[in-house]
Amino acid sequence: MKHAALTTRLSYATPEVGGQLVFCVISFYLLKFYTDVYGLPVAAAGSILLFARCVDAVDAPVWGIVFDKTKSRWGKSRPWFLWLCLPFAIFGILTFHTPDIGRSAKIAYAACTYVVCSVLYTGINTPVTSILAGLTRDGGERVTLTTFRMFGSKAGVLLVNLTLLRMVASLGHGDERRGFLLTMCVYACGTVLLFLIAFRNLEETVEDDRRRLSVRESVRALKGNGPWLITFASSLLFWIAFIARIATAPYFFEYLLHRKDLVSIANSLDVVSLGSIFFLPFFCRVTSKRNVWVLGLIGSALAQAVVYGGVRTESVALVMAGWALGFLASGVAMAMPFSILATSVDYGEWKSGIRAAGLLTAIGAAFCLKAGSGLGGALPAWVMDHYAYIPNVVQNARSLSGIELSCVWLPAVAYALAALPVFFYSRYERDEPRMRTELDQRRRLLTEAMTQI
Repeated sequence: MKHAALTTRLSYATPEVGGQLVFCVISFYLLKFYTDVYGLPVAAAGSILLFARCVDAVDAPVWGIVFDKTKSRWGKSRPWFLWLCLPFAIFGILTFHTPDIGRSAKIAYAACTYVVCSVLYTGINTPVTSILAGLTRDGGERVTLTTFRMFGSKAGVLLVNLTLLRMVASLGHGDERRGFLLTMCVYACGTVLLFLIAFRNLEETVEDDRRRLSVRESVRALKGNGPWLITFASSLLFWIAFIARIATAPYFFEYLLHRKDLVSIANSLDVVSLGSIFFLPFFCRVTSKRNVWVLGLIGSALAQAVVYGGVRTESVALVMAGWALGFLASGVAMAMPFSILATSVDYGEWKSGIRAAGLLTAIGAAFCLKAGSGLGGALPAWVMDHYAYIPNVVQNARSLSGIELSCVWLPAVAYALAALPVFFYSRYERDEPRMRTELDQRRRLLTEAMTQI
């Protein structure tokens, strides 16, 4: 099987970098921006995050159906990089704009801009996943391309965490509102450029169903699709855990450890996940994909226990070790579903004859990411509100307990639950060689029939 060119592999990483220049800021810093910079009540901020996810319950399937109906000279997935990069960048800026209006108007403005930005992110990020099934049929190459994608994602996260707060301070000259707005303008320019690079260099070479699929046909690809159902359940829980952890990190380090200076360093440790992602193709050759996936999730849960040990013993070094271990393990747990989703597209075609890459990846990846992000931001906000968190003051014992619960134990439980459905993937993994052989045979027969006509 011919492997993708290096240009294709590198270009597959660029939209992840571009997406993270906006989405990473939202995932890591938006909750604290809403409460401590823009002055929204913590419960209202959490509700905004969840409201956006309720919208995603509708927009993700709609985007998926739109993608399956797309027919252009550039393919089904690729043109959306061109069409959506500028609107997405603009609303990324507007999400961090802070008009001086009343409290109710602030909440309404924040909700509207974030929801639109979130909808556009679904629209531009889903093709990054769906195009994988069109770049190659080879399962090993898909894992390699996913590895490059994850490198791009982590590079974007690292860039944001190393530069964001410094740029906010530098460009804002002490005014955080102005600093965030100007910083997002800089990031937005990078976002547009990187998506245009992906549009130019990626090409959907795998022969796909050229007709516009009906809604009923797209939904048929979901029926009985075990790999997709497993990926959906595990991914949703994974993103709840991952986002809850990073969204509460600023509160955790500032109020619980009294080390606000460590926030950027702690979040930058996400780069260590490249260590496990780099070896992902090797791990999948040594053992099953199921085992690699489960170990990543269980390792992420255990890392939270290490962080708790550091809090109890007042050891910053142990906390940072657990934080790094969590990112290392979560790198594998984050990357595997993207590869499995491409397999679920093949599985749906194998079982139903329908290749609905758009709908499968929109719900299985984008919806899980967005719904998990919303719940991962809303649940900790509600917990901290219940425990009487008040921003920008010294916290009492009760509010500190809420921060610890939100940042340590909520993610640990969600990671552990995410591992449960993955145990059932082995039966589908055993079917992969037969599935690919039979699909190749069908396509050869179809090509021969079309040639004779």
